[in-house]
Amino acid sequence: MRKLSVCILFGGVSPEHEVSLRSAESVLNNIDQEKYNVFPVGITRSGEWILFGGRDYSMLPSGAWETCELNRKAALSPVRGQGLLSFENDCVVRERIDVVFPLIHGENGEDGSLQGLLQIAGLPFVGSGVAASSACMDKSITKLLIRQAGVRQADWQVIPKQRWSRKQEACMDEIEAAFTYPVFVKPAGTGSSVGISKAKCREDLEQAVTDALRYGNKALVEEFIDGQEIEVAVLGNESPCASVCGEIDAGAEFYDYEAKYLSSSASFYVPARIDEAVSELLRETAVKVYRAMECRGLARVDFFVRRDDQEVVFNEINTIPGFTSISMYPRLFAASGIEYPELIDNLIALALEE
Repeated sequence: MRKLSVCILFGGVSPEHEVSLRSAESVLNNIDQEKYNVFPVGITRSGEWILFGGRDYSMLPSGAWETCELNRKAALSPVRGQGLLSFENDCVVRERIDVVFPLIHGENGEDGSLQGLLQIAGLPFVGSGVAASSACMDKSITKLLIRQAGVRQADWQVIPKQRWSRKQEACMDEIEAAFTYPVFVKPAGTGSSVGISKAKCREDLEQAVTDALRYGNKALVEEFIDGQEIEVAVLGNESPCASVCGEIDAGAEFYDYEAKYLSSSASFYVPARIDEAVSELLRETAVKVYRAMECRGLARVDFFVRRDDQEVVFNEINTIPGFTSISMYPRLFAASGIEYPELIDNLIALALEE
């Protein structure tokens, strides 16, 4: 049997560029290259597409991959059947691509934009389609769909950038009327905890909303849930399955970008330190959320379990979860009996099934 040709896409122009590089490094080090022809294609912060010609994937996190002398400029053609194009002097090299594995987190990678390009090109790809990717990326849309599904979640309020710029005091008055401090403030369209703040007073709130709106046109204000942070990985198309539950103890004010990727303060517990009945409810609810959002392939679903009454509260869903060496998605499935290389195989098979 001929090898399948897999294009691994990484980088991108979003604030989550560095996380994507780390995810790609891990996938490239774990994919079975006896089974697949692998084409690593990175997108620089400025938007240039490069076919990485090196074999040392440790060059990715530092950004050194961009200057590898074996690199070629590249593009995925939107013309069906053209696959991956790379450019060397005046020559164009075309490579057949059987499946694309997007590892671009955030804007233009996880929000349906890239998925639209791949759909137009007729290229099978790992993960959710255009509509589900877009809806899951926009936290305010996710909130509406999850409310329709009848899943308990934190109360929220959306702050549009234009209204904030015109009526800042009125916006803060409305938030203070609806919530008690502390509250969490998030950009509506980022992942990896980019731009999230915990506001404990009006002054904090003003700064938090201003910061969140640097990343998009909407900010989300949410009630504070005092609970354990639990994550569940989901895998599948028509018959999705949930992993064991994992727990994160941030070791900080909350599980922000620094706690996730820059410090060693966080502690992880797999399985989570919760009762079996709560664990089963979390796994069932994760699949319910996954189906409600019409996800495919994979997603990580995040929850709180309230400390006072053990109530399960949905937090967020991520359609391209981190695949770094410390990320919860591969860790949770490893604890469920699916090791990293097999997990990659399963995701590629699910993409081809679609």
